[in-house]
Amino acid sequence: MNTLISAAGEHSAPVTHIGQRIVWTIVTLAAMGGIYLLMWRGWKKRKARQSDLQPLNEVPAGAFSGEGFETVYVSTTSEGDWLDRIAVHGLGQRSNAQVHVAEAGVLIDREPTAVFIPAAAIRGIRLASGMAGKYLRGEGLVVITWQHGDRTLDTGVDPRHGTDELMSALEAHFAVSATERPSA
Repeated sequence: MNTLISAAGEHSAPVTHIGQRIVWTIVTLAAMGGIYLLMWRGWKKRKARQSDLQPLNEVPAGAFSGEGFETVYVSTTSEGDWLDRIAVHGLGQRSNAQVHVAEAGVLIDREPTAVFIPAAAIRGIRLASGMAGKYLRGEGLVVITWQHGDRTLDTGVDPRHGTDELMSALEAHFAVSATERPSA
């Protein structure tokens, strides 16, 4: 029995170098903190560059009713530049949303602020596989191209239950067609 105990003592793990582990932990945390600081500064500079974007449109009272379509609001970007996320007015924040379609336009009811796109501002509707913040294998994002002041924007939503119903509602209400819509 004594031979088992002495054999186990000879093969025990060496004492770790706690000082080195602490140093490497501090270095890793400092590097992560630096990266987050740079990301935060970049987001602040983007907001400053986009500060000329007009405030969002007011939602007309009584224009929208019913449940709408359950979606995830992905983001709003500059038209044609799917990586240029708009940071002002909360347009760059991903959130759950209800999309309502009516003659007045499209209401994306979400937190922190609702996005109302007047019917006259809509320039196009299409399906896409990705934009800033979301990428899919197939074309599952509904992207609405619209004019807001002197800027043309792309707003993307990811319908939770497929794109067909939302695309049909959008095409039925507006004089734009989804020319880039793939045939099913």
